[in-house]
Amino acid sequence: MLHPITTTHYLVLGAALLAIGTIGVLARRNIVVILMAIELILNAVNINLIAFSHHLGQVHGQVFAIFVITVAVAEAAVGLGILIALFRTRSTVQADEINLLKW
Repeated sequence: MLHPITTTHYLVLGAALLAIGTIGVLARRNIVVILMAIELILNAVNINLIAFSHHLGQVHGQVFAIFVITVAVAEAAVGLGILIALFRTRSTVQADEINLLKW
């Protein structure tokens, strides 16, 4: 017999995604990995928003999650544009080798 999926299951999934995303940002080797880790963190937030919205029986969290998805898409587009421009000038995507802001 299968048990129903509860809010706790969604919160555990969100916590796991948050932990994986945090580790990805802290590893800090490749800028592409950092961008993907930020997307994982935003998806963890979205899962929590939708889980609590469903639990409370309101749609406010779901509407806010759509705004977060919109911001995440814009962030990914701008981030990839900056990454391509950076790769063309420096020929690397390693975060440790980029020092454009240093004097």
